[in-house]
Amino acid sequence: MGIEIVLKYFPDLTKEQKEQFVLLGDLYKDWNQKINVVSRKDIDELYIRHVLHALGIAKVQQFLSGSEVLDVGTGGGFPGIPLAILFPDTHFTLVDSIGKKIKVVDEVVTGLDLSNVTTINARVETINERFDFIVSRAVAAMPTFTHWVKGKIKKESMHERRNGILYLKGGDLQEELKDYRTAEIFDLTDFFEEAFFETKRVVYLPQKFKGQS
Repeated sequence: MGIEIVLKYFPDLTKEQKEQFVLLGDLYKDWNQKINVVSRKDIDELYIRHVLHALGIAKVQQFLSGSEVLDVGTGGGFPGIPLAILFPDTHFTLVDSIGKKIKVVDEVVTGLDLSNVTTINARVETINERFDFIVSRAVAAMPTFTHWVKGKIKKESMHERRNGILYLKGGDLQEELKDYRTAEIFDLTDFFEEAFFETKRVVYLPQKFKGQS
């Protein structure tokens, strides 16, 4: 399954966005043979397990023109690259500490001609800028993750939803989120009907993580 699954849920893509999403699959298949950033099994289901999963964030939050988003532990470029295609007027900074993964991301970004993506090969703790939203896909338990990104969220919000973290997570989150009373959990089955999404969620944490009712 390819671009059709994206069009099923995002039917209003421009011609350029459609072409980019088609090309994305070809680029990953090519680069994954040289540097393995996506599992062999997943590369065959790239559009469901990686592209559409990443775009689950867009079902929760639409990013406005001029906003800035940080993708922490982007790996092979998820969720950042699909989101960057969907929101061409939002700037995405993709960071990962593993150089070979950022190399693949750089090549994919170049191949897709994405002008709204910056990549950084570093640990996120070393980044000094602030962002409207921070996105990621289950790179650490929430307490660890919030520690990593402390002080990296802008105080002033340009969106209706307050600036914060949008985190793709799976499984039972009750224990992990018990200290985060302001967390909101969105089931991706509310947006996508495929079985893959049955345990998948987007967790939204507004900027102040603790001590709020």
